[in-house]
Amino acid sequence: MSAITLRHFLRKASFVLDVDTTIPATGITGVFGESGCGKTTLLRCIAGLERSGDDARVPVHKRRVGYVFQQPQLFAHLSVRRNIEYGQRRNPGATQSVEDVAQLLGIEALLDRSTDGLSGGEAQRVSIARVLCQSPQLILMDEPLSALDERRRNDVLPYLDRLHAESRLPIIYVSHNIGEICRLSDHLLILDNGRVVAEGGLQETLMRTDLPQLGGRNSGGVIEATPLDYDGEFDLTRFSFSGGAIRVPGRYDSPTVRLRVTANDVSLSRVAADSSTILNILPAVIEEMRAETDATELVKLALGEDRLLARITRQSSRRLGLQVGDSIFAQIKSVTVRR
Repeated sequence: MSAITLRHFLRKASFVLDVDTTIPATGITGVFGESGCGKTTLLRCIAGLERSGDDARVPVHKRRVGYVFQQPQLFAHLSVRRNIEYGQRRNPGATQSVEDVAQLLGIEALLDRSTDGLSGGEAQRVSIARVLCQSPQLILMDEPLSALDERRRNDVLPYLDRLHAESRLPIIYVSHNIGEICRLSDHLLILDNGRVVAEGGLQETLMRTDLPQLGGRNSGGVIEATPLDYDGEFDLTRFSFSGGAIRVPGRYDSPTVRLRVTANDVSLSRVAADSSTILNILPAVIEEMRAETDATELVKLALGEDRLLARITRQSSRRLGLQVGDSIFAQIKSVTVRR
């Protein structure tokens, strides 16, 4: 199976969900949009919790779909191991072992514990493990990190990275956090008022300057980068990517890393500054310019094979005489770049 068809129509009071599209049957498809746009409703339709679409007659228990909810739904009277085994019992043909899944998610030491006293991040990893042990054909994740504070969310994200890298299961991941979407997703669906208004590969969809959902603080791009070396004195890692080299705080051991650069954190210059606090000054070419507000413009930049956005004032654009096709220097503050 190379693609998954999503065909769902549902009317609830004044809201209508009308989705007819296909997504890749591999990797993570992120679903993004404003509150109330239909993200969770779409997942519920796919899972059969709402009756819609061509497969409405297929009962929930016969769908090979695993669902990770916003809040961990664990059985308090069962141990962590027994909670995970419950997922296996739902599918007699399940092939995933509890031990393998626990190792993947870093919860081996929790297996014989009660669910009482688990942190929010630990509980959510147990919930994911239970879903994996069902041996589903598709996993749905409905804002699984939204109930966690930033520290706990950062504790869980590396395990989702690992799941992404090591599992061949397709995952549909709903989030209102653009950072999570950029870090985890390969494909992206943008929903608005119950309909898909944009879809495609992550990088190219993020570069759409005509989508209000990707405007404001959500504007930005991602680059796939390879660590070159680490400067222990200043705690900076230097990465290579198609547009050159970029320095980022922290140490990274992964062979490749996806880095997010927001439009607000990119400035432009006609010349490369030789005395600046900004470490990342990279040659770029202007591919597109779009007025965003009365005061600002979004500028799409080509850096090698990668693309980034810069948000600048219209006054600065006029002062520099910027035009599509111009060679320019993109200035990116190292401290603002995040995985």
